[in-house]
Amino acid sequence: MNARLRSLRRVSCVFLLAISCEAFAQNQQLLHADLDRLAQEVEPQVIAWRRDFHQHPELSNREFRTGKIIAEYLSQLGMEVKTGIAHTGVVGILRGKAEVPVVALRADMDALPVAEELDLPFASKVRTTYKGQEVGVMHACGHDNHMAILMGVANILSQVRGRLPGTVKFIFQPAEEGAPEGEEGGAALMIKEGVLKDPAPSAIFGLHVFPDPWRMISYKKGGMMASAERLQIVIRGRGTHGAMPWGGVDPIVVAAQVVMGLQTISSRQIRLTTAPAVVSIGSIHGGIRSNVIPDEVEMIGTIRALDPEMRKDIHERILRTVTKIAESAGAAAEVNIEVHGLPVTYNDPELTTKMTPTLKRIAGTNGFDPDRSPVTVAEDFSFYQEQIPGLFFLLGTAPQDADPDTLEPNHSPRFYVDESALIVGVRALSNLAVDYLAMESQAH
Repeated sequence: MNARLRSLRRVSCVFLLAISCEAFAQNQQLLHADLDRLAQEVEPQVIAWRRDFHQHPELSNREFRTGKIIAEYLSQLGMEVKTGIAHTGVVGILRGKAEVPVVALRADMDALPVAEELDLPFASKVRTTYKGQEVGVMHACGHDNHMAILMGVANILSQVRGRLPGTVKFIFQPAEEGAPEGEEGGAALMIKEGVLKDPAPSAIFGLHVFPDPWRMISYKKGGMMASAERLQIVIRGRGTHGAMPWGGVDPIVVAAQVVMGLQTISSRQIRLTTAPAVVSIGSIHGGIRSNVIPDEVEMIGTIRALDPEMRKDIHERILRTVTKIAESAGAAAEVNIEVHGLPVTYNDPELTTKMTPTLKRIAGTNGFDPDRSPVTVAEDFSFYQEQIPGLFFLLGTAPQDADPDTLEPNHSPRFYVDESALIVGVRALSNLAVDYLAMESQAH
């Protein structure tokens, strides 16, 4: 009798679990439909926000007007709002029907010292002083779109907060392009000032507009965007007359050998089948006259890698290559690699796998690439990913039917965004937040 009762209980549990799972799936489908409807409704406002931010860009750590607009809007939505994080950053906390789990969504706020060349009714005419020079200011990287998209997401999720099984943390971050000289800023400073605490998210999502095909969502597991460090090399020789080079040690010749030696790191020393890497020298300076060999030469450049372990290995190889070449010529070398450079933007494999069905559903099979080629530009979203699992993806904002050969890249004074693609970003981040919270709440 007891065995029969136990068997009946097991069957009942399985039956109830099946009913529960079916009800959960139905509720999610209804919520997805509501998110799509609300995204359509907020789209005109997203475009209006984008145009306003585009017309009034502000440089890193100076996003005063931008932060004020965002903070006031999040407050209107009834969120708990924190301001002044990392100078001008804004955080909004949207609590659903449960305190946990917690998920974070991030958008960056700063513009670049670039004079806009686009003929748009909302083109930036802003000018300011940057490093002692008068410059134009433009959202040439596209952060105006990121802020507008995330404000749209805030609008949508605030309307369904009673159906959210957790908390959403909206992070509007300044200085992604780098803090002004002598200042701290960006994601690193936000983390230092506690943005990933009280409440602590267990995952974070972000996006970047990119001149990819219209409405395309693309990303990859692992290294998605490169690490970036500034490299400085000083070659010290011994100056002499240009007509008698044997009377000294020529640091210019040594510098030339160093440049060529550095290129063998990527082409001959690292395992390129693991991930690509780049070591580039962008400036060489030494000497002031044609017939005088100087005492020293300074070179500056950049190091890019897509694998965290390879990144460390490249640093060691640079140091060895430079110092040994210099020693072989009787010179000395000083190598400085930026201590707090940007890490690899590394998409957590488990989180990426878990959220792929969501992104595929939003993009559709014709606008979806879960294994895109990595890019060697860098993103300070990577600092968040060092602390918690994160997923960063690219949103294609090239005009429909555009010729790829005519598209201007991010940071160009002619960088153009087709605003009709922004709704895909709104839907993607909204659904990622909702689906992640649902899966985490079900698991626990």
